[in-house]
Amino acid sequence: MPSVHDFSAVTIDGHDVKLAQYTGHVLLIVNVASKCGLTPQYAALEQLHETLGARGLRVLGFPANEFGGQEPGANSEIASFCTTNYGVKFDMFSKVVVKGEGISPLFAFLTQQSPFSGDIKWNFNKFLIGKQGEVLARFEPTVDPAGPEVRAAIEAALA
Repeated sequence: MPSVHDFSAVTIDGHDVKLAQYTGHVLLIVNVASKCGLTPQYAALEQLHETLGARGLRVLGFPANEFGGQEPGANSEIASFCTTNYGVKFDMFSKVVVKGEGISPLFAFLTQQSPFSGDIKWNFNKFLIGKQGEVLARFEPTVDPAGPEVRAAIEAALA
């Protein structure tokens, strides 16, 4: 079965990255948006990055505009918003399509071929990825990234 490490992505500043570079790290892949009621989750995602990064967690943010047009800006505007308003230092990627026509290959895999398949319903859907690129868990948008359910799953993956 394919893994997340089989895919590539483009960083928010335009660099191609093979996700295999994250082998050995636990990933939290999140489709994000700047103008959403859930946008304050950026703060909790950054806190996870800061507190668990040294233990091997990497948060990967993928801006998407499929839900209510809540991520209309260009990559440079998104990057500026994230750093100015939430101090985001975790890895951010270029805007992608996470549902429907033109879906990115990574999100097609996550939503169609992983054990946690099914369309993404809104911004801030979270996929927990194990050290070898396997999909371990999926958390719906309203699940707080700092909440006990997510934290326990991350801790187990890091162990």
